[in-house]
Amino acid sequence: MNAMKNRVQLIGNVGNNPEIKTLESGKKLAHLTIATNDIYRNDKGEKVEQTEWHRVTAWGKTAEIIEKFVVKGKEVAVEGKLTHRSYEDKNGEKKYITEVVVNEILLLSK
Repeated sequence: MNAMKNRVQLIGNVGNNPEIKTLESGKKLAHLTIATNDIYRNDKGEKVEQTEWHRVTAWGKTAEIIEKFVVKGKEVAVEGKLTHRSYEDKNGEKKYITEVVVNEILLLSK
């Protein structure tokens, strides 16, 4: 049951070309966004499409795969954990980020 704690699976389209950083240690870091769409009918029977954007981060080998094969618009499936963090911007304001830290990625579209 522990394997199911804090587990996120998303299938969606990449919203931007991934941002790749190489740290001093040589380890890769990838940041990207993934859009997921939900389509449903409202009370009036009208079709409604809702898009949710997800911030995604990957490290190491997964980041290297993203760097080589992932571009804007590509459909991907990711699995990882949901994390929350905060930081202070240059104006001293506290900012909060929720993101999926990916441990597996599957490339779905050609």
